[in-house]
Amino acid sequence: MMANHPESILQEEIIPLSLVETGRSVRLAFINGGRELRSRLADMGLVPGMELRVIRNTGGPFIIAVKNSRLALGRGMAQKILVR
Repeated sequence: MMANHPESILQEEIIPLSLVETGRSVRLAFINGGRELRSRLADMGLVPGMELRVIRNTGGPFIIAVKNSRLALGRGMAQKILVR
């Protein structure tokens, strides 16, 4: 049984991917969208638990690195991807 002490509980802030600074690596927590969006993102390799790195978060498309690929996302889609 795990101790229930505050110091043993790791609290990580969950934020939209669109707020992550260029160069930061994060882990996908969940997708705040419908089945179609979740399926589309899963087809691109974006599933909960996946680590990704923000390549560009300044004007133009939002670009991330997932495994050995780079993906361009629209800002609206990046807003629905929640990461820690």
